[in-house]
Amino acid sequence: MSTIMRKINILTRSEGVYRTDRMDIPELKGWHHSYILAICNNPGLTQDELARHISVNKSNVARNLTHLEENGYVLREVCKNDRRITNVFPTEKMLKIFPKVKQITLDWNSYLAEDLTENEFEQFTYVLERLTQKAAIYMEGRNDAK
Repeated sequence: MSTIMRKINILTRSEGVYRTDRMDIPELKGWHHSYILAICNNPGLTQDELARHISVNKSNVARNLTHLEENGYVLREVCKNDRRITNVFPTEKMLKIFPKVKQITLDWNSYLAEDLTENEFEQFTYVLERLTQKAAIYMEGRNDAK
């Protein structure tokens, strides 16, 4: 019997390939889309907030932000009130590609759902949302324990 995660991992890896193929920007890969969406939708969020938002560990966030910063997509600013906090902002270069990234995401969702009925899609998104909430509860408890 296949596990839920095996199916989700197949979807995730396939989406990453799809995004990389459609992005057509050599320095950006499929996994950068999560950063682009989060940063453009929440300018000024902290690196810690970004890590929680996209469910990635802090070292991965730091590495990817360094890459994005070196390529002119983000600005990181140390908070004036608390020097331990770094806020992340999109540059004009990132804001310029933001609509394309959103469209790629919508196109992938449409591609996956094109053979589903409206009812099947609603049921799927409902169940997926419940599973996501359950996972978030686990992660929040894990973060509280630290």
